Amino acid sequence: MIYPTKLMRSLLMALAILFVAPFTGVDAGLVGVQAAQAQTVRTVVVEGNSRVDDATVVSYLTVRPGQAATSSAINSSIEALYGTGLFSTVNVNLSGSTLVVRVSENPIVASVLFEGNQRFSDAQLLTMVNVGNRGTYTQEGVAQDVESIRLAYDQQGFTGVAVSSRTEALENGRLRVVFVVNEGQRAGIAAINFTGNNTFGAGTLKSVILTKETGLLSFLFRDDTYDQAKLEVDRDLIRRYYANHGFPDAQVTSAVAEYDAQRNAYFVNYTIVEGDRYDFGGMGIETSIAGLDTEALRWSIRSREGSSYNQSQVTRTSEDLALQATSQGYPFADVRPRVDRDIANRRFNITYLVDEGSRIYVERINITGNDKTRDFVIRRELDFAEGDPFNRSMVTRGKTAIEGLGFFSAVNISSSAGSAPDKVVINIAVVEQSTGDYGLTAGYSTQDGVLGEVSLTERNFLGRGQYLRVAVGATANGQTYDFSFTEPRFMGLKVSAGIDLYHRINDETSTTYYGSTTTGGQLRFGLPIASNLNASLFAGIETKQLTDEEEPFSVIVDGTENRNKYTLGYTLTYNTLDNSRRPREGLLATFTQSYAGWDNNYIKSEFRGRYFQTLIEDWSVIGSVRATAGVINELSDGGLHGTEGFYKSSDLVRGFAPRGFGPRADFNNESLASTAYAGLSAEVEFPIPVLPESYGLRGAVWADVGWVDGVAGDLEAGGVKETSLDTDIRAAIGASVIWDSPFGPLRGDFGHVLSKATDDKTQVFQLTLSTLL
Repeated sequence: MIYPTKLMRSLLMALAILFVAPFTGVDAGLVGVQAAQAQTVRTVVVEGNSRVDDATVVSYLTVRPGQAATSSAINSSIEALYGTGLFSTVNVNLSGSTLVVRVSENPIVASVLFEGNQRFSDAQLLTMVNVGNRGTYTQEGVAQDVESIRLAYDQQGFTGVAVSSRTEALENGRLRVVFVVNEGQRAGIAAINFTGNNTFGAGTLKSVILTKETGLLSFLFRDDTYDQAKLEVDRDLIRRYYANHGFPDAQVTSAVAEYDAQRNAYFVNYTIVEGDRYDFGGMGIETSIAGLDTEALRWSIRSREGSSYNQSQVTRTSEDLALQATSQGYPFADVRPRVDRDIANRRFNITYLVDEGSRIYVERINITGNDKTRDFVIRRELDFAEGDPFNRSMVTRGKTAIEGLGFFSAVNISSSAGSAPDKVVINIAVVEQSTGDYGLTAGYSTQDGVLGEVSLTERNFLGRGQYLRVAVGATANGQTYDFSFTEPRFMGLKVSAGIDLYHRINDETSTTYYGSTTTGGQLRFGLPIASNLNASLFAGIETKQLTDEEEPFSVIVDGTENRNKYTLGYTLTYNTLDNSRRPREGLLATFTQSYAGWDNNYIKSEFRGRYFQTLIEDWSVIGSVRATAGVINELSDGGLHGTEGFYKSSDLVRGFAPRGFGPRADFNNESLASTAYAGLSAEVEFPIPVLPESYGLRGAVWADVGWVDGVAGDLEAGGVKETSLDTDIRAAIGASVIWDSPFGPLRGDFGHVLSKATDDKTQVFQLTLSTLL
């Protein structure tokens, strides 16, 4: 029974709360709830769950028995349960002292399938979605996965892609999630246009940037995709190209892509402000370091007075000077180029200031991102370690060396403060890329006919930076088996060591007159001598079985012969090329000398050199001159077998058939090896008009001249035909088409012979793999 006095007191309290609440901000409707929820929880009851056990549900609650069930605690519990992704609905209520948790479970995802996808495989798409990883189905999660797939297609140029999802019910309440992809048509790059490029042609600038126009082979290279991030990279590539070719003030003011819905393609436009062209003026070195020999540093200056200004040469010179100062015992030397602009003469006078830098030491080197590559592979490319003096030029050089490994798509080096003012921490972040190639190639050579090869190449074997290659090849006339392994830092030194093994079978043909089975191998060691000069030492052993069983019989092979030899030699390589794949400037030269013993006794010497020079910058016209020569000195009678000499023909002077010129046997017209040769070639390479740069096709015109002399080995029957040597000089001119194919650089040469001997065999067209030497 409620007494009147108590009833009146309760009414007055309720009126007071209603009157005060609007002025205090207290929600009258929550007063009673807060009071109820603030009760102490004695038990927890879970309802609606079938797969998830009670203990798991309770573990996510933020309120436990014995604690007060405030509204904030209950709301946190609800959010925590939703956050698991296990439940579609969650309701938490307090009934007396019992906390009641009612849930509805999300369906279990049994499998994930994809339909309509061609650009990406199922395995690739599976890495883009999370529904399989979550294990449960939620509409929000699947919607995010749909968007992830759409973005991946959009980045590949499929602007009209449509992605949807559906579910298929399975037994036991499980679901199959199916993503349906309608790829539509991929949008390519219809044209790339440049405005303001008065000095360099569009073809040259297109070869510099990453974005490529849609062409015949775009389906293979996939380089004609519009990507705004790629356009920003292109802007910097164009600017750097201008800065390295005499235009330090060049700017790319805009890089804009316009989409043409009717053609389903983009038109990309770059706007360039070139500025004035500058040359290098005077070069000098100044230093405040007492005892530093500046005269010894001058040879490190890469640029010369009067040449076009080149920003990269200035940067590399600064690095080289800092390194040379370090070698003189000044590890803290800091090199800064002071540039004095001579506007009237359009020249940059550069003085390299070599001063004592801050005495800071490397406390620690942190490396991240190298999941496969071992730390020591990266560390050994640095010319410094923990505890060494900190030198920015050496850090920059180290970054370039790490990038040169080819193991990473991105390398970033930053520094942070160490544990003391004179210490610094170097942070190296890398992004690894694939270093393995599984090759299956087929082709045709005018010398070997139809050919094919299956190969496995790993440039970073076991993450140790080692090179491994295994290949099996076949031609119309034989088979080849090759194995090669290289350790780039033998015993931790800057010395490479490797082994090559091979087994080659060449069938007897009407051209070679004899067959051969050769098995051999060699050990090699490479070491740097100077910045552009390297040496390689090698020692090999080889056994060869020669067979002549079919007519016409060979005059240099009698039935079946076994020939064994060992070789000892060295190779010197001088390389100043600006690009090892498509050089525009620089010199590549090699000199090899070897001694062959056992069944042989001779010394072979060969020289190969080629110099490249850009002739017309704005049209990317490149000229080159190549010189080759070789001689074999027999040290004893019978020390040189007839199969061991030089078989020079189309590789010396184009326009001739394989083994098309040189000495021939009077008995059967068999091609014989010579003991000396020399050749000179001039070539001009240029882009083919009209064809897009992305096709990878270029043209060339050339002129070759060659000379051969001497006959290798003693002829057992007959002599040498006089008509095969009635001229010492062979010459030819021609034109070529060069294709930078996915299988390597191929070239087709059309030749016209100007000078030949009577018995020489010519060939109008030949298809070969292109080499620099």
